[in-house]
Amino acid sequence: MSADLESISEATSGAIGALVSTTILYPLDTCKAKYQAEVQAHGLRKYSNLSDVLVEAISKGKILSLYQGLGTKNLQSFIAQFVYFYGYSYFKRLYLEKSGSKSIGTTANLLIAAAAGACTAITTQPLDTASSRMQTSAFGKSKSLWKTLTEGSWSEAFDGLGISLLLTSNPAIQYTVFDQLKQRLLKDKEKTTEKGTSSPVVLSAFSAFVLGALSKSIATVLTYPAIRCKVMIQAADNDEDKKAEPKSSKTISGVICSIWKKEGFLGFFKGLHAQILKTVLSSALLLMIKEKISATTWVLILSLRRFLLLRQRKLKSA
Repeated sequence: MSADLESISEATSGAIGALVSTTILYPLDTCKAKYQAEVQAHGLRKYSNLSDVLVEAISKGKILSLYQGLGTKNLQSFIAQFVYFYGYSYFKRLYLEKSGSKSIGTTANLLIAAAAGACTAITTQPLDTASSRMQTSAFGKSKSLWKTLTEGSWSEAFDGLGISLLLTSNPAIQYTVFDQLKQRLLKDKEKTTEKGTSSPVVLSAFSAFVLGALSKSIATVLTYPAIRCKVMIQAADNDEDKKAEPKSSKTISGVICSIWKKEGFLGFFKGLHAQILKTVLSSALLLMIKEKISATTWVLILSLRRFLLLRQRKLKSA
């Protein structure tokens, strides 16, 4: 029972952390999504830089539209992080119980993370698709969550699921790169440390943060073409797109061909700098908030459990 409560505590802390970080960075996320979703046509593009999206919102007096779809995004982020952290904690505990091991190796850890990521992607894909469509809609023309989900077929609500499952490799790449960089740095530290010192060599907080940001950036660069294809598949159609583009452009092959023909190879990396900035800041904020509130969350859950047990005993005795 305590193990389940621990999983719930981890999941709740992670979900709250995701909620706060998503809200803080949402205007940047909206600008990024609209910039990524646009494909150059006939040598012209609406947004030459990421800042052009912000300028458009200000010039049209639609600055609050940078928050369109925030409720859906927060709901998706909360559920996604809760499912991920609970799934990861559950699968980790299950592995330790079945294997009898006291620790988890790198390979097992990557598989557990991938399994938790796959469960998260499948569970939250409709909300992910809806939030992307709401973000990429014209400023002031975003529809409600229900209308966004019901305006197409049920299968369209799962647009980009294949790529979402593929992108579960992102944390695996990040963890592998982080581990390799960490080992090299620790070896260099061991060489410079005096031989008579018995204390173990560990990373400083700053070194861990830098390696974490670097490994996340490398993972983002390697998986970015898939990230941009996913945004384009899930993006809302404006009136011009509906007349000019066939439905096939919303398939993976259609999106790849569209980017290649209109923007070339570099088009697959359009908006990469914004993605790295948003991803690194989001990860740092999420983990920082999660660590700060995890102890409080654990205490609150234990207090709630004791309260429910005491109430149950009173009802039985009455």
